[in-house]
Amino acid sequence: MLRHEFTAIIVRQIEQELNVSGEELIKFTPLLEYINIKTRSANKGSKSRGSFANLYAIYVLLEDYIKVVFEENKSYSEYDGAMFSELFKRQRELPFGTKLQNHALNHRLNEEFHKYFPTS
Repeated sequence: MLRHEFTAIIVRQIEQELNVSGEELIKFTPLLEYINIKTRSANKGSKSRGSFANLYAIYVLLEDYIKVVFEENKSYSEYDGAMFSELFKRQRELPFGTKLQNHALNHRLNEEFHKYFPTS
């Protein structure tokens, strides 16, 4: 597992929320490992940060999933899917998201995730 300064924050948050070993959960959960990879420059200056657009895409997709499955109590397998325009609008409502473009929601997130985890 990649370790950087922000990893400790992710691990601590997982342990507080879920009462499990954050490091173990990251190791066995590709999505959390990807988030850890993408946040390695989170506490650096704005010039050194990589694009966080994929993190915004993950966030709005998870928000949609939670809304459908837990709030509306629907089966996600029967869900027709989220509207792109709603996800894109929501991304831009998030802090520092006003200038985000549509690339991460289109296909970039899938491709980059596949680059790190080709068998997942």
